[in-house]
Amino acid sequence: MLNTDAKLSSHIFTDAIEKASTRDGFGKGSVEIGKNDPRVVVLCADLSESTRAEWFQKEFPERFVEMGVAEQNMATVASGMAAAGKIPFIASYAAFSPGRNYEQIRTTIALNHVPVKICGMHAGVSVGPDGATHQMLEDIGLMRMLPGMTVIAPGDSEEARKVVIAAAQTDGPVYIRFSRAVTPVFTTSETPFEIGKALQLWKSDDATIAILSTGSLGYTALVAAEALEKEGIRSTVLHVPTVKPLDEAAVLDATRRVRGVVTLEEHQAAGGFGSAIAEFLSQHQPVPMRLLGIKNMFGQSGDPDQLLEHYGLDSLHIQEAVRDLMEG
Repeated sequence: MLNTDAKLSSHIFTDAIEKASTRDGFGKGSVEIGKNDPRVVVLCADLSESTRAEWFQKEFPERFVEMGVAEQNMATVASGMAAAGKIPFIASYAAFSPGRNYEQIRTTIALNHVPVKICGMHAGVSVGPDGATHQMLEDIGLMRMLPGMTVIAPGDSEEARKVVIAAAQTDGPVYIRFSRAVTPVFTTSETPFEIGKALQLWKSDDATIAILSTGSLGYTALVAAEALEKEGIRSTVLHVPTVKPLDEAAVLDATRRVRGVVTLEEHQAAGGFGSAIAEFLSQHQPVPMRLLGIKNMFGQSGDPDQLLEHYGLDSLHIQEAVRDLMEG
């Protein structure tokens, strides 16, 4: 059944909405699950502060392993620990893990289907000043192609906390995508989260457009939906944190009887979340689509909000895509 949260509308459109980085959710979630399960260990590649792995390190120093600048070793060591009964979380920038150690993830983790949880931090263009080398825009595509790999992009820091806890309780490998930039916290502690389930954030009667998002751009989709409603364009907004496996029933329900679908992701438009939705709908419920993401280019240094606008991932560009579909 589709996840919903009736309390969202009471706090979501306020000037005082809380903002936090999803990497903070990793820090909180890892400590929480660490207290409840002694099998949980955290490995880091010389980035414990930036990834928030240090939060776990301070609580459980005997279960924290600093691997140094050695992402390939980190993946293989974690695979061995998982085979021995541990639940390892490995943390580094997504540009380096899975960017640098993809072969080790593929061969030692995915192929053996061991429960290593791969935490790709600082993903997307909203890393900002770090520039193209550190703005990982291909990780969803890389990881969702691996057989048996679960792929999740949390929407905000609170959902990220829940994702970490759920991942530790999930069999097999999991890839979780985290951001550095602070973004609106649009879910609450009561908002349901389950791996493989989508969350309906907005639904107008007789919706003509479906906006599907993953990651922290879910809030941007909501802002666009509210603006479009004032123009008389009714929409549904579906937040899809689990890119793999997709909540197929929720996607079908959200896109049934609409004139078009817009997908939104802070990732290459090719091979990512939008591609996963297009692949599914083309076989089960074909509908005109617009895939909003990075269009065959690398990132660049800049302010996070300005970069999102530059790459067409802000509310105004979403509205423009919706109007284009309506006119088509």
